[in-house]
Amino acid sequence: MTRRWMFPSACVVAAALVTGLAGCAHHHPATPAAGPAVSIVEPADGATVSSPFKLRFGVQGLAVAPAGDVVALSGHHHLLINVGPLPAGTSVPFTEQHLHFGKGQTETEVTLPPGTYKLTAQFANGAHQSYGPALSQTITVTVK
Repeated sequence: MTRRWMFPSACVVAAALVTGLAGCAHHHPATPAAGPAVSIVEPADGATVSSPFKLRFGVQGLAVAPAGDVVALSGHHHLLINVGPLPAGTSVPFTEQHLHFGKGQTETEVTLPPGTYKLTAQFANGAHQSYGPALSQTITVTVK
């Protein structure tokens, strides 16, 4: 599997705010009162895509920050391919099915062979420890 890394724009948020974030990270469509949320903004659930395809993560109520320091209400994205969400506190493995975006990236290009895939966005802290299923989203895509 080949992947291209897309570095974040100027919207990497360095600090968590207790009141929530209005930063420029892509937002989950839930209402602000819904609390922290993680999503896959693009592609849409059920989409048929050509490889490589653009994948954008969304986050609400959390700061996106590079791996390293463990800071409350912050972390970074992981893309799990054909793997469901990880329990809270579980370290995200470093495998071809567990892609890490430890520089704070919010989008990437993913290259997969034709087939149907379950893609899970999993948010984790600076030590790559999962925030659990509550801060994940799983979609299905078909690569033609």
